[in-house]
Amino acid sequence: MTRFITFEGGDGTGKTTQLKALESYFHARGRACVSTREPGGTALGGMIREVLLEVGKQPITSPTELFLYLADRAQHVQEVILPAIDEGKIVLCDRYTDSTLAYQGYGRGIDLKLLRQLNESANRGVEPDLTVLFDGPVALGLSRTVKRQSHAGSTRGREDRFEREKVEFHEKVRAGFLAMARAEPARFRIIDASRPVEQVAREIQKIVDREIG
Repeated sequence: MTRFITFEGGDGTGKTTQLKALESYFHARGRACVSTREPGGTALGGMIREVLLEVGKQPITSPTELFLYLADRAQHVQEVILPAIDEGKIVLCDRYTDSTLAYQGYGRGIDLKLLRQLNESANRGVEPDLTVLFDGPVALGLSRTVKRQSHAGSTRGREDRFEREKVEFHEKVRAGFLAMARAEPARFRIIDASRPVEQVAREIQKIVDREIG
């Protein structure tokens, strides 16, 4: 039974918007669900998120970045994800272990085998039943991120720090996500994120209706 759905993809692909749309779709149909995110799905995670994503130009080494994400995940699984699944609720999560592999592995170059071992330790074996991967041109995603921040009047945040990475970094991340999707076609559903929001939302609704029944 599908209980744990993760939303993955590069920056600016619309994951968060679509997660909120699916949450509303479930609530309108009386389905109990919990929406959460990484990093920041718990009180402790919120503090870790601030360190990770709102440090401005303060440099963070790759190992430091990795272990902060893993600490956030360990707390998140214990405090939010497992209890919700045990209660029979559907969990919608904005980023999870695949983001660690894509960003810290394919993007930063940390050994993928090591990352998978560390992920298994942090997530206590809790794996997604379904992963919706939002894919689109890197340039489009980054332009959306800049536009969103401009509208919000924000000069801080995760996007700011990752925007300072070269386009090649984001291309590696995208390639990593697609490689994982090809390796696990039973779990992943690839969504063309360049389309209008409403069209993407309808496709996701059809997917989850088929998976959940």
